[in-house]
Amino acid sequence: MKRILLICFSIILIGCEDKKSAIKKTPEQPIQKTKKEPVKKDSVIKKEPEFPFLTDDNAMEFFLEYEKDNKENKVRITTRFGEIEVLLYDTTKFHRANFIYLTKRGYFDKTQFYRVVNNFIIQAGNTDDPKVKRKRNRIGHYLLPPDTKRGYTHRRGVLSMPSSEIENAYKLASPYEFFIVQAEQGAHHLDGEYTIFGEVTKGMDVVDEIASQKTDKGEWPLNNIYIKKVEIIK
Repeated sequence: MKRILLICFSIILIGCEDKKSAIKKTPEQPIQKTKKEPVKKDSVIKKEPEFPFLTDDNAMEFFLEYEKDNKENKVRITTRFGEIEVLLYDTTKFHRANFIYLTKRGYFDKTQFYRVVNNFIIQAGNTDDPKVKRKRNRIGHYLLPPDTKRGYTHRRGVLSMPSSEIENAYKLASPYEFFIVQAEQGAHHLDGEYTIFGEVTKGMDVVDEIASQKTDKGEWPLNNIYIKKVEIIK
């Protein structure tokens, strides 16, 4: 009996060894480490700014070239009171190009009609919003020379820009700002001092509505009058 048991036990062991030998182990694949190539300084492409920072030294040269490829001369100013459509004069090409440039860069959006004098003018392009001031600082710090001998007069509805000949020019003669004559009789005492570069073609009722708003002693409207947007139209 013991002999039979030993024979059976030997058979079981042989079967187990056969099963173990039948299982093939898959060799582990070695992990290949990829080498990171160092970035060469010469291969880094530095993106140049799309527009230059404008100064008194380069602004005129810039607009001389800019106006050749940017011939638009009609814009729409949108406010909560309605829309004002303006035709910019081709004869005052630097001032037209400047206004179109600022429009395309979105500068006027969220600026304000910050000075309102009924039966005289409404003036815009400035604001107490620090975001707009930062936008202005990114565009540049420059003046445009006056262009006052084109035969235009400050009649009702014209668009005009303070000239750089007046005192404290950077504050009062900024190319970022403009005014519209609202007075029925015009404002001809301004002729020769400020550059007229356009006229309102539609929306003088909106100009009159803005001019009628109540202001503080500094002629700033008691309720802010924002320019929602200025856009180029055909």
